[in-house]
Amino acid sequence: MGIIKTKDLVFEYIRRDEEGNVEGISRAVDEVNIDVEKGDFVAILGHNGSGKSTLAKHINAILYPTEGTVWVDGKDTANEEFLWEIRQEAGMVFQNPDNQIIGQVVEEDVGFGPENLGVPTREIWERVEESLKAVGMYEFRKHSPNKLSGGQKQRVSIAGVIAMHPKCIILDEPTAMLDPNGRKEVIRAVRALNDVEGITVILITHYMEEIIHANKVFVMDKGRIAMEGTPREIFSQVEKLKELRLDVPQVTLLAHELRKSGLNIPEGILTTQELVKALGL
Repeated sequence: MGIIKTKDLVFEYIRRDEEGNVEGISRAVDEVNIDVEKGDFVAILGHNGSGKSTLAKHINAILYPTEGTVWVDGKDTANEEFLWEIRQEAGMVFQNPDNQIIGQVVEEDVGFGPENLGVPTREIWERVEESLKAVGMYEFRKHSPNKLSGGQKQRVSIAGVIAMHPKCIILDEPTAMLDPNGRKEVIRAVRALNDVEGITVILITHYMEEIIHANKVFVMDKGRIAMEGTPREIFSQVEKLKELRLDVPQVTLLAHELRKSGLNIPEGILTTQELVKALGL
């Protein structure tokens, strides 16, 4: 079993009227099976309402299955005695960094989680230092978070999760509120955590460019897994991605159109460099 595994996961939202009577039930996650190995970089894609964020909240035991099972490091998330262990092992980074930052100074904010875990003071400061260095924010340790850019704030949020020493980090659209530079900063930091620290990463996003470095991709639609494979396998299916209302990176789309026009170019081009090489330029 991998570090994260779901079996026939179903989650239903129940809508009630003012008197508490059930008005309707909508299935946000519909019999989803995923298996994430330790050290994987997994991307979960999907348009708004596809169920990807609902799935993410199950991995951190914010939500519990209506049916089926979720295991985090072999522990069933529905078992309350494992709740705090699971939340420590599977750290969550949300869309808006302002919702996660509570300290007046960067280093105090990053140390908040370990302090709550009862980590000795000396070790807290060691964790704060290593976490801020891991996301490239150590030089800002004495700054007020209010003075940081969106990308910098999000990197501080990630450092706060790393300081808890999780085995896995789930990032739920962490770049959705950032400008292009902020997005690059955050994704660069996330890739370094995966490559250098060996932390398992689950990235929920709708920005296709962010998934090219993942080793496994799941595409969700209407609560189900509609596609799965490597980034190259996913991007080789441009027409299917369009049917699922997902954008395709410009370079992938250009290569696809050139291929359709008769040029001998492989499917699933991921970067400009790959296209240049395929064209023999």
